[in-house]
Amino acid sequence: MAFNNGLRSAAKLIASSESSLSKSVSRGFHSTGMKRMGGHGHGDPEYMHSYHMYNLDKMKHQGLKMSLAVFTAFSIGVAVPVYAVIFQQKKTASG
Repeated sequence: MAFNNGLRSAAKLIASSESSLSKSVSRGFHSTGMKRMGGHGHGDPEYMHSYHMYNLDKMKHQGLKMSLAVFTAFSIGVAVPVYAVIFQQKKTASG
């Protein structure tokens, strides 16, 4: 019985504190102002090569570069798991 009265009084206390807090708090969206950059970024030094970045058709030695890139990515994709398995087996065997 005393426990129930304690719970009721705690609930009333929480409810009254929430109602007093809700009167003093206003909800809404707030954000800081966006920083404006000069222009749209075209022609800036950091965008110097952006016009030619994805012209794969006009790349010099395209066949060599693309086949080398694919071979490198494939080799890493195979070598890392193989190395991980060998390392784990060595670790398990020595322990």
